[in-house]
Amino acid sequence: MGPIQGISVRTYTVPTETPESDGTFEWSSTTMVYVEIRSDGITGMGYTYGSPAVARIIDDALAGVLMHADPLATNARWADLVAKVRNDGRSGIASMAVSALDIALWDLKGKLLGAPVCALLGNARDSVPLYGSGGFTSYSTRELTDHMSRWIRDGILRVKMKIGREPECDADRVAAVRRAIGHDAELFVDANGAYSVKQALAMARAFEPNGVSWFEEPVYHRDLAGNAAVCERAPASMEVSNGEYGYVPDDFERIADARAADVVQADVTRCGGFTGFAIVDAICEAHAMPLSSHCAPYATLHAAAAAKRLRHAEYFFDHVRIERMFFDGAGDPKDGALVPDVTRPGIGLELKRQDAERYAV
Repeated sequence: MGPIQGISVRTYTVPTETPESDGTFEWSSTTMVYVEIRSDGITGMGYTYGSPAVARIIDDALAGVLMHADPLATNARWADLVAKVRNDGRSGIASMAVSALDIALWDLKGKLLGAPVCALLGNARDSVPLYGSGGFTSYSTRELTDHMSRWIRDGILRVKMKIGREPECDADRVAAVRRAIGHDAELFVDANGAYSVKQALAMARAFEPNGVSWFEEPVYHRDLAGNAAVCERAPASMEVSNGEYGYVPDDFERIADARAADVVQADVTRCGGFTGFAIVDAICEAHAMPLSSHCAPYATLHAAAAAKRLRHAEYFFDHVRIERMFFDGAGDPKDGALVPDVTRPGIGLELKRQDAERYAV
């Protein structure tokens, strides 16, 4: 098989249905940076969500690293990309650029070999359990309960809501969601680092009667001591999660060593793509910790299916909306899970160019 012969990048910005917010951020659009890598007349695709600056890094720094290289040597290509961004700072947008390219390399590899990526990575499961995610703090209580209830009606019996913008309202909003979804569904909350440690512990006690079983980023994600304190002192029925802003393996090793989470999260579009996600899975294996994937569900699916420590994947409202709009192959969940289509090579997605083009930047 021949070398890599072309790399292209495109940026798309999609307005949200309504203004959205969480405990520490507000937004009205979502930007996807989409990449393609070509070899032997075959095209692999990958993407990340973030600043258009990611595309600039790919164009100016990383595309040249891949040109004329062996597309099947994915580990070598990942190492080349990581080495190239050393002086620019490996974390943040540089890691997001590496992630998009790594996903595209694996997609290309699968297509060149005529195999689904989950098989190349080594399947650990046939389907990936989901939790429905959204429930923004910008929603009224009625909008919030309707939004959460839709996931339940769709057969996804785990749901996550945002908290932290108005702490004095959070316990009542959690109680309203519990009433709306019933007592059989799992209820998760995500503070996006909005609380102090003492606030987070008080809120954990307030949420306990309504069966909250997952408390995501109760305090700032880099405050590992604070997150560890919440882990240790929260109700036994409530797990703390952290890791969505992990970019390099050391970020996850530090979380694990500090016991700053009960469940580690990783985002394939930030942590180094499928290659980086497999490293996080190995860290979780070494520390006997469960893993949950963050956002970008259709980009994540094949890596999640191969992860030994995976518990579930986030079915995030904004990304589900965009990915189903942009890609053929973004199928419906079945019984609260996504199933990789092993009849399609690569990651099983193809860009609907005409539909995507209206959002091109």
